[in-house]
Amino acid sequence: MQSVDVAIVGGGMVGLAVACGLQGSGLRVAVLEQTPPQPAAADASVGLRVSAINAASEKLLSHLGAWEAIIGERASRYHGMEVWERDSFGRIEFDDKSFGYSHLGHIVENDVIHRALWARAAQCRDVTLLAPAQIQQLARGENDAFLSLTDGTMLTARLVVGADGANSWLRKQADIPLTSWDYCHHALVATVRTERPHDAVARQIFHGQGVLAFLPLSDGQLSSIVWSLPPEEAQRVAQLDDADFNRELAVAFDMRLGMCEVQSARLSFPLTGRYARQFAAHRLALVGDAAHTIHPLAGQGVNLGFMDAATLIAELRRLHKDGKDIGEHLYLRRYERDRKHSAALMLAGMQGFRELFAGSNPAKKLLRDVGLALADTLPGVKPQLLRQAMGLHDLPEWLR
Repeated sequence: MQSVDVAIVGGGMVGLAVACGLQGSGLRVAVLEQTPPQPAAADASVGLRVSAINAASEKLLSHLGAWEAIIGERASRYHGMEVWERDSFGRIEFDDKSFGYSHLGHIVENDVIHRALWARAAQCRDVTLLAPAQIQQLARGENDAFLSLTDGTMLTARLVVGADGANSWLRKQADIPLTSWDYCHHALVATVRTERPHDAVARQIFHGQGVLAFLPLSDGQLSSIVWSLPPEEAQRVAQLDDADFNRELAVAFDMRLGMCEVQSARLSFPLTGRYARQFAAHRLALVGDAAHTIHPLAGQGVNLGFMDAATLIAELRRLHKDGKDIGEHLYLRRYERDRKHSAALMLAGMQGFRELFAGSNPAKKLLRDVGLALADTLPGVKPQLLRQAMGLHDLPEWLR
């Protein structure tokens, strides 16, 4: 039977970040992952799932030693952001130089981040990567948690970290209640080439039925799109032939970048909000999508997860240094309070934003147009909004 201090179930981006962050702490770590990342093919096209990595997450990934590999493979800096509503005067714009930043963030394929963190974890002496590995049973005792895998392997750990995604098996096994709601939207993602260059600006337009974002990639005329639509409309759009899809997409985007040409398959998936009632329990801590999922309209999902990782890393290091039991719920409550608060604020903000921009009621439309215009012009508002978008308001002390 193998014995470790921390067993991380789920070797995705957030779980691997926790593992890398515990290197050198004196804690022995095991990561259990069903499907390890595949090496990048030399001629691989851009992946459909991308993340807008903000400044806070970049700081974490740099500290973990993974950022150089990410930049070396493929990442796209963006220098500006634009948000507007269709057929209206309401808009807000940001650019990095006006606020003294070198850039506002990076658009990075999830696979690129995953590979870089996996390679970094493989270099960590205190981290053991077990893959493929699937958990079959979990028993949480007074002093240890006992994990049995489908291949017969047995592990004991003082703490189990649930990084096993939105449908977390660990969360269900621990009987942690989940608040969830259907956003009544599906996200359609694809890679498109545009007639005009994107100039490294991330753009998002609200219209009556949904939200459309164009995220700039390293090729100056290539963007990753996230189109949030009601399910029936998303299904209709996904099934259009390329010519019709290109035309509808360009029109939905106010022809901002001219005509569009889809370059990839189109993937559509339902959007669900989730919020675990507990982020920690006896011998268990939840991070990332296992604890919360949010609407992608602000691109903050993975950034929220990375800040879970950063906070948990700091707490576990502190507890271990002070000789405390890292799996005791009493000691994990500080992590839980901190991250539940941040996640609740983000979820409430996204829900309020989405409700405000839903529908075409004239009074509501005027209110949001005036709101966007005021936010764009009132002194002191934009710097605060930008700090939030960059995650600088939510940085754990050790990353500042």
